[in-house]
Amino acid sequence: MISIPGQVMPERPGAACVAAACAIPHSGSCEKEPVVMASLAGGNTMTQFCRSLAWFPAAFAALAFSVAAAEAQTSYPDRPVKIIVPIGPGGSYDLVGRHLADVLSKRTGQAFFVENKPGAGTVVGTQTAAQSEPDGYTLLVGGLSNMAFNSALYSKLTYDPLKDFVPVALVYRFGYVMVGRKDMPQTKLADIVAAAKANPGSITVATAGVGTGQHLAAAAFMKSAGVKLLEVPYKGSPSAFTDLLAGRIDVFFDSIAAALPYVQSGQARGVAVLSSKRSPLAPDVPTMSEAGVAGLDVDSWLGIFAPAKTPPEVIAKLRGNIRASLPELKERFEKSGGEAWDLPNDRLDAFVASEYENWTKLIREAGIKLD
Repeated sequence: MISIPGQVMPERPGAACVAAACAIPHSGSCEKEPVVMASLAGGNTMTQFCRSLAWFPAAFAALAFSVAAAEAQTSYPDRPVKIIVPIGPGGSYDLVGRHLADVLSKRTGQAFFVENKPGAGTVVGTQTAAQSEPDGYTLLVGGLSNMAFNSALYSKLTYDPLKDFVPVALVYRFGYVMVGRKDMPQTKLADIVAAAKANPGSITVATAGVGTGQHLAAAAFMKSAGVKLLEVPYKGSPSAFTDLLAGRIDVFFDSIAAALPYVQSGQARGVAVLSSKRSPLAPDVPTMSEAGVAGLDVDSWLGIFAPAKTPPEVIAKLRGNIRASLPELKERFEKSGGEAWDLPNDRLDAFVASEYENWTKLIREAGIKLD
C-alpha cells in the first residue's frame, strides 16, 4: 500500500473489499497490476471505495430484474393464458370468451383457454380474477352483470369493478326488445304506456330472475316511461316465453336475438327496441324514442378485463391482437345475433365508469337486491 505524505495510512482492507476491487475490469490481474489506493484530504478513500462497491450487487440485480421484466412483457404471451368466464357454459359471456380465446390463440401462437367459474351469479369468477396475479396470464370476460349490476345488487361485494380491473377491450354488444303477446289489445307502445298509467299494475311483465339483464331492462323502461307494471318472476327466459306465447303474460324484455324467432313467426309482437337505433335484425321494430318513450338507450355489452396493475405493455399487446381479430369476430358475433364492437381505447375507462354509475343508481332507486 502506498501512502500519500501528510495523510494517515488507511487500515488494511478486508478480504471482501480486495476481492471486489480485483473484480473491476482492467488490463491485467491484481497480482500483476495492484490497484493503487489513495486517501483524499479529510477521509479514507479505501473505506469510501469499499462502501461504493457495496452498491454494485444491488444495482446489478435491479438492472437484471428490469431487463428480465421488459423481455417478459415483450415476449408476452410465452405461456398459456386463462380467460375466466364467470358463468357456466352457454350464454353470451361464454360465447365471447371462447371466440376470443380461439382468435387470440391463432394470432399469438400461444394457447388462450376458457375456465368457466360460476357462482353467486357472476361474483365468484370475477372475484377470482380480481385476486389473480396482474401479469396478463389471467383475464376476465366482463359485462354489465359483473362490472355494473353486482355493486348495487349485493351489499358486501368482495371486489370493486372500477378499482380492481382494467378494461382491455369491449368487443360485443346486443340490444333488448320489448315483446308483447300477439292478442294483446294494446298494439303500440303508446297504448301500453297509457293503459299502465291509467291503471297501474294492469299490465304484467315477466322478469327472468332478479337482477338479470331482462329484469333490469324492464326496470329501466318503467323508470323512463313513468309507469308501474306488475312484475311476474320466472327462473329464466324459456319459461317466461312459454307463458307469453300462451297469453298468460302481457310483455317481456329480452335480447333481440332470443325474441326474434317468436316475432318473425307471428307468435309474439315486437313492440320497441331499447337501443338508440333500430336493429338490423328487426328493422321494422321502432326504437323506444320513435314509439314515444324518450331517453331510453339500453345495450348489453361484453369484453375482456385484466386485473389492475397489469403492465401497460401487456395491455397494449392484448388490445392490438384483439383489434386485429375484429374482422373474424364480426362474422362470428353476427351469427349469434349480436355485433362486434370496437370502442376506442381512450374511451374505455369513462364508458365503464358511466355504465357503472347509471345502472347502480337505477338498481338502488328501484330497491332491487340479491342479499
